[in-house]
Amino acid sequence: MEEVARRAAAAEGLDVTVIGSGRARQGDPYRFIHAGCINREVFEKFPKIPYARDHYAWEELSFAPALIRRYAPRHFDVTVTCGYPYSNWILRRGRKGARRPAHVFITQNGDWMVRSDNWEFKHFGCDGLICTNPEFYERHKERYPCALIPNGVDVARFTSPPDYRPGSGDRASFSLPHNIPMILVVAALIPSKRVVEAIRCTAGIRDVCLVVAGDGEQRQEVDSLGKQLMGDRFKRLFLGREQMPELYRCANVLLHMSQDEPFGNIYIEALASGIPVVAHDRPVTRWIVEDQANLVDTADFEAVVRALQVAIEDSSPQRASARRQLARRRFSWEAVASQYCTFFHEIHRLTTPNALPAAGPSA
Repeated sequence: MEEVARRAAAAEGLDVTVIGSGRARQGDPYRFIHAGCINREVFEKFPKIPYARDHYAWEELSFAPALIRRYAPRHFDVTVTCGYPYSNWILRRGRKGARRPAHVFITQNGDWMVRSDNWEFKHFGCDGLICTNPEFYERHKERYPCALIPNGVDVARFTSPPDYRPGSGDRASFSLPHNIPMILVVAALIPSKRVVEAIRCTAGIRDVCLVVAGDGEQRQEVDSLGKQLMGDRFKRLFLGREQMPELYRCANVLLHMSQDEPFGNIYIEALASGIPVVAHDRPVTRWIVEDQANLVDTADFEAVVRALQVAIEDSSPQRASARRQLARRRFSWEAVASQYCTFFHEIHRLTTPNALPAAGPSA
């Protein structure tokens, strides 16, 4: 959302406001309004109830009161979120009487709220739907005005030197071993990401280290199992995003065991970095990585091990360059944000009587 907002704010004909729980940063081109929340970690042991079935939903619920206070519908032509239920509901309020901005929803976290028909999801609605993969687009294109727009990557930030070989980054800065191949897992430590399975799968591969970058409710289980099965060959890191490009460059291969990923930003970050990817074979993943990854059934640990061994050997500068070219061609934030801006203008035109094509909506 920040990457799109940053580029949309620089686009002609868009005036952009971001309402979020962080703080304004000097140099960001959009207007920022702070709305506080309680961090999701506080809610990890909270009960799972309708409309709050995980700690992410509890966090969003804690954000809702501040969003209500800060958000004035009359100031905007288009609103955008990927949060359901509370952000979606609040941004769509004001249906009766006063003017309501058009609402665009992004399937960043899946499309379950769009397609579920039970009572818990009956209040979902939007004026335009941005689908982050072709499966979502095919499901919903007849019901809503839709655009198929992938996520993006800051290619310049993740790129590597022309002669780069996977695994040759600055491992010393992370206190990582430098003399054995490194398998990298970047994921939230939650069951659906299958990080525990990644540890069990890689533990039997001799002379490799496994680095897990992430945090979440399974942190204790992941740390304990990693040390038990791999000892000093296992390390978990929790880094700021500014450190991630160098960590990718330290890796020989990215492993992702999740079997139901709505998009997978990590795939395109790895591609932009030039490192091989081993992931679950499904149509969405094939659409993202084209022929630049090793896709297998990640329930088959032997197949995963074979793919990892092939990927570790796939270390030529030419192959790394091909991965970077794919990321640059399809997933640069400049290209992705341009598609977002076009869709915002189109939804504004469709929902505003007598709107002029050249009108400059606010979002």
